Amino acid sequence: MPGGLPRAQPPPDVPPSGGPARITLWRLRRNPLRRPTDLLQAWIGLGLLLAVLAAAPVALFLAHDTAFRHYERQAEHQERTWQRTTAVLVHDSPRHPEPGSQQAKRARYSVTVRLTGPDGLTRTARADVPAGLPAGSSVEVWTDPDGRVTGPPMTDAEIRSRSAGWAILAVLAVCAVGAAVYGLAALVLRRRNLSAWAEDWSRTAPRWTSFR
Repeated sequence: MPGGLPRAQPPPDVPPSGGPARITLWRLRRNPLRRPTDLLQAWIGLGLLLAVLAAAPVALFLAHDTAFRHYERQAEHQERTWQRTTAVLVHDSPRHPEPGSQQAKRARYSVTVRLTGPDGLTRTARADVPAGLPAGSSVEVWTDPDGRVTGPPMTDAEIRSRSAGWAILAVLAVCAVGAAVYGLAALVLRRRNLSAWAEDWSRTAPRWTSFR
């Protein structure tokens, strides 16, 4: 045939709609069109699903426990080494648009303050203070061993919140790894299917195109 054999054009691999479970199950059912790679892909999907379901709780527990211990030690270190000291405002702190409101009571503004460090030297730093304080007002701030102004030591609620965040990230990471492995396996199997299509077509096409 002029121009050589026509290129193989396999049909698109579009599974029936209905969600991941149905996509996997149709590959497990016996039918004349099912390829060995379809069955292999189904077993890979089921295996990865079971692996993710088994690994996710373990990852959640380990991540939460590790993070909790870490932040607990960090909070203990902060309580031992950080200290409260008195600082003086260098400038007025901004006024809240709604003086006397609950928002104004909770609002904090970053202003320049003057304080004495652990070495006895006077220094300036930025600290979050309530709204509407005039210059020269005294406020209590937390400082680290180097005299830098910092926030208060972590509370138990903050420790639990941060630990829960790492636990959730660990579970998401397990799910992402499972999805990535399945996607890679599906890609490899699809390329194998396309290669098999091309090889079969190279044997079949001459019989179809040899008649004049």
